[in-house]
Amino acid sequence: MSSLHRRAFIGAFGSVALLSACANRTGNSAAAQINARVDAVLEFLYANHPETTELRDKAQGILIMPVVTKLGLLGAGGAYGRGALRVGDATVDYYSAVSATLGPQFGAQQYSHALFFMTEEALHTFRSSPGLAAGSDVEFVLSREAENLSAETTTSLNPVIAVIFGKAGLSAGATLKGVKYTRIIL
Repeated sequence: MSSLHRRAFIGAFGSVALLSACANRTGNSAAAQINARVDAVLEFLYANHPETTELRDKAQGILIMPVVTKLGLLGAGGAYGRGALRVGDATVDYYSAVSATLGPQFGAQQYSHALFFMTEEALHTFRSSPGLAAGSDVEFVLSREAENLSAETTTSLNPVIAVIFGKAGLSAGATLKGVKYTRIIL
C-alpha cells in the first residue's frame, strides 16, 4: 500500500472517529434523546412522504437513523449516525451506522434514513448478526426535494427497503451501500 493510500485510509477512519465524537453527541440520557429524535423524524417522514405509511404498516420492523453526518475531504470520508430499531411502536435495540470511503470527494451532508424490514426473516437476520452491511439485498429509495418517493415502495418484494430523506448540505449524494450497522448498548 503506497504512502498516499495509507494516508487516505487513515484519514477516512479519522473522519469517522471525529464524526462519532461530534455529530450525534447524546450525553447521559442517550436512549431518551435517540428516541425523541426517532419520533420527530418518523413524524416528518410520514407527513412529508405519506406513501411510507403503507411501508410502515407492512414492515416487521423499522431501523431509523434520524441524523447521519457525512463528511468527505481530499480523497477520504466517512459517515456516522445513531438510531433505533422499532418493532411495532416499541424501541427494541439501538444501532450505530458507520461508513468510510476513499476516492475523490468533498463536502458535508446530513440526512435521515429508515430501513423497512418487510419480512420476519430479514428482521431476524439483521437482529441476530453482529453487524450488517447494507448491500445488494436492500432496495434504495431516494427522496429529492419537492419529489415524492418512488411508487415502487408499496409494491416492492425486496426484504429490506431503505428510504433516504431530509438531506441537507453539499455532497456528491447519499447512499447506504457500505454502511455497517452495529448494535450499541446505552
